[in-house]
Amino acid sequence: MDTHRDMTHTPAAAIRSHAARDWRLWLALATVYLVWGSTYLAVRVMVRTIPPLLGSGVRFLVAGAVLYPFLVARRGWAGVRVTTREAGAGALVGVLFLAGGTGLVTVAERDVPSGLAAVLVAAMPLGVVLLRYLAGEPVPRATSVGVVAGLAGVAVLLLPGNPAPEAGWFGLLLILVADASMAVASFVSSRIPVPHDTLVATALELLAAGFVLCAAGLVTGEASDLRPERFSGESLASLAYLIVAGSLVAYTAYVWLLANAPVSKATTHTHVNPVVAVALGWLILNERVTPATLAGAALVVGSVAVVVRHESAPRPETVP
Repeated sequence: MDTHRDMTHTPAAAIRSHAARDWRLWLALATVYLVWGSTYLAVRVMVRTIPPLLGSGVRFLVAGAVLYPFLVARRGWAGVRVTTREAGAGALVGVLFLAGGTGLVTVAERDVPSGLAAVLVAAMPLGVVLLRYLAGEPVPRATSVGVVAGLAGVAVLLLPGNPAPEAGWFGLLLILVADASMAVASFVSSRIPVPHDTLVATALELLAAGFVLCAAGLVTGEASDLRPERFSGESLASLAYLIVAGSLVAYTAYVWLLANAPVSKATTHTHVNPVVAVALGWLILNERVTPATLAGAALVVGSVAVVVRHESAPRPETVP
């Protein structure tokens, strides 16, 4: 009797479990798509009245200061303990990816429209492939074709007369430097002893990047021009959004996706986020979108989609 009851109820339970997992999957994807796609808009609004280096430094410091104690409370000190080498490796990745990457993009967005910044940042995975090639690693032909197409898209975006009038060349150059910094961080992260626990590594990266960015803000004189009374409500709200939604909520959703969905699906944000950013920039900030911009964006996003899908696909020998 017990066996019969188990057999009749198991399919229904499995269906409910599968439906619940699908619901969480789509919620996590929607969160990563919309929140990370909207962070470029939030950054553009934040830097109107908040210094970019100090603003992004505070963003990461607060997020790390929330995440790390939370992990300690949940797991105890033993659950977050790392070696000195792991802490150093995590800090290096955080400085390269978050400070040298996101921090420089934040500075650049004083002069570069949010949609254009997002599309240029989307080309970062192509830099990782180039580093693999320079390191002598084999790069599949399809991946190489995707990289060439993506770089052609970046060239189209930077053609004279195509960037929006407010897109200063210094800001565009900063984004390309940020892309290189993030590509190096992504390339070395699998080659140095970063903490195995993703959340612990993230907390260390946030704290390291926040410290470096705040120090950079002080060194460059942002503190001397700091006038909190001049911070607009919109800029402060954007900073809060970047801390809570951009650095905590969306990243938690992304970590869940990596553990519960194929990598090829989890990484689709790399070619959805710029689409969301361009749409929001045009809709809310009235940023100009030219046919050349759309063509360059299509090349970049399409090539990254090809590279991500090809690199994430299982190798023939791993297929059962």
